[in-house]
Formats: sequence, structure tokens, C-alpha cells
Amino acid sequence: MFKRKVMANKTVGILTAGGDCPGLNAAIRGIGKTAMSQFDMQVVGFYDGFRGLMENRYIRMDSNFLSGILTLGGTILGTSRDKPNKMQIGSKVMDMTEVIVENYYKHHLDCLVCLGGGGTLKNASHLMNQGLNVITLPKTIDNDIAGTDVTFGFDTALGIAVEAIDRLHSTASSHHRIIVVEIMGHNTGWLTLGSGIAGGADVILIPEIPYDIEVVAESILQRNRAGKHFSIIAVAEGAMSKESAQKIQVLKSRKEKAQLDNETELAQKLSTELKAFKAQAVGTTIELAANLEKLTLVESRVTILGYLQRGGIPSAADRLLATRLGSACSNYIKEGKYGIMVAAKGEGVEPVPINEIVGKRKMVPIDHPWILTAKSVGTSLGDKI
Repeated sequence: MFKRKVMANKTVGILTAGGDCPGLNAAIRGIGKTAMSQFDMQVVGFYDGFRGLMENRYIRMDSNFLSGILTLGGTILGTSRDKPNKMQIGSKVMDMTEVIVENYYKHHLDCLVCLGGGGTLKNASHLMNQGLNVITLPKTIDNDIAGTDVTFGFDTALGIAVEAIDRLHSTASSHHRIIVVEIMGHNTGWLTLGSGIAGGADVILIPEIPYDIEVVAESILQRNRAGKHFSIIAVAEGAMSKESAQKIQVLKSRKEKAQLDNETELAQKLSTELKAFKAQAVGTTIELAANLEKLTLVESRVTILGYLQRGGIPSAADRLLATRLGSACSNYIKEGKYGIMVAAKGEGVEPVPINEIVGKRKMVPIDHPWILTAKSVGTSLGDKI
């Protein structure tokens, strides 16, 4: 095992992991500039997430490296979804944790900063258990990380989705169609709900509220009877019908009972069945549009925004948030505060222990002000007329 060499100034490692999103470069810049200019730290960037750290692919950052990246989308360091303990090496999946730990000490790191979402939190927690000093920053367009008011990347994606809905209004109204817009969000509906309200969608479907297809169809027919011969439906990719949600709940209950009864084989079988059904139940936007066309006799079209929502230059709000969190991160490193996520709290920041939030997800509460606002302006959420 490598031992830490005593050095005058701290050395910080940075990597970006998981999906890319706007604001990552702003965060890298915020960490690097503060660390180098304020605290005379050394900063090492690892390419392509945990894989780059494992393969020891890195760059020693300086002011020139950080210059001009504030406005760039994506991540200048590259990213991947590789996990330290489950990494594809040739034809095998291997635990490369030991190699990552060795490289951490080879570079005499005092801290590894991981920019990422829920999966990155799990990987960071795993490395913490190996004795490494780790700090994370919350990034994701889904805005679903527990413990923080907001994640960087969300505001930019929200603006992109709203602009798409704005543009689709003209086609929907001109052709008297139902336009179904699929927006990212496998497990949570923050992005769909926010962009649906801001874009004036007539129906918003999110994972937290299973929908009744008959209710959705009736809301469209009510619009038609009122002389409004088009409808915009904003649907999260993880939205599902009440029937699918009920079946998932039944499978979950059966699996939990099998586990309590120590029926391991049955529990594993039900777990596989549950995973397969979940995959089948989500991402059914095209099927949803076809069913609505049958029920309403109104022509429908589907637009799937996909990766468009994750691309492009970050908004001013995301640049500000990412820079603020990045700068605060370097201050926490200077103070020796590790094992934390740098969370946004109001206009300030707060160090949240990683072990308190790992594995948790911030869902949209049913009584959230955005939900109440949507209902107040007559937007259907697919649960009742």
C-alpha cells in the first residue's frame, strides 16, 4: 500500500462521473481557481471518471487549463459511468478499487473531488470506506439528489425543455394535434413538471403520480369542446400508468415477503421479474400517444427531446451555482472537511455528510407548490378530472 508523502501544500484530485450536463466545467473552474489562487494547492484532473483514475490518465491543472471553460457545455475532463468495484476490463467485470486507491496515494492526494449524481455518491461512499478523503458536488439535470436545494445542470435543461415546448405550440395549434413531448426523468418529475408549467403544457405526467389514460383523454376532449383544438402533453420518460404502478407495487410486496420468509430463490426470481417489468413500463411515450389518438380521435405526434436537454452552454444560473459550489468545495478542503457533499442551501452552501444521503432520491412531493400551481391553472396531471 502506498503511504502519503508529507507535502507543504494540499493536492486535490478532480473527476467528473456519470452523465454529462451543463455546468461541470464551471464547477471544475470554481474548484481549481480557488484552490490554486487562494490556497496554493496543486490540482490534478483525471480523465473519464473513475476509469481515468484507475488507468492513471491525468493532467496537472494550471490557470491556462482552466481559462475559457466557464461557458463550455459538457466536461473538459470527459466522463464515464464506470464503477470502481464493477469495471469492465476486457471481457470481464472486475473490482478495481485497489488500483484506484494506489493511484490516489501515488499522486499524494489529500482529497478526491467527484462531480456527479446519485451513482457518483455511491462510488464516493465506497472509496470513503477504503479510507480516502472524498468530497462530491451535486450535478444532474434531473434535480433528484437528496440534501441539496438544487443541482447544477437543472436550470439549463429546464430552459431547453421550455423552449422546445414553446416551439411545439405552433405546430400543435396549426395542425390541431396532440403533441406529446418526452422529457428526461426516469425516476423523478422535476424537469417535466417545471418545464410543463413554464411552457404551458395542458397535461403533465410525472413518475410520482401514476396516470389514468382515460382521465388524460377526457382532459383533451374537454379542451376540444371548449374550442381549443390542440393539446401539449409533457411526459417524463419514467411516467407510468396506474395499472403498471399497481403491478410494480404487488411485485415489490411479494419480493419483500419472500425475503422476510428467507425464500431466497423466489426473492431473486421476483427481483428479476420486477426489474424487467419496470424497464417495460417506462419509456412508453409512443404507445401513450397512439392510445390517446384512439380514445380522442385527435391526431397525435411525439417529440423525444433526449440528449438535447443535457447539451449546450450552461445558463447564467448554472454557471453561478456551479462556481459557488466549486469555490466552497476548495474552502472545505482547506478546512479539512471530507466525506461531504457540497449542497446548495438558499443563497449559501452546506456540507452534507455523504453517508446521510447516499442511496436516497429527492422526489417531487405530492403537495409541492409546483404541483399545486399546475392544478390551480387547470393543468391535468392525469390522476383526476
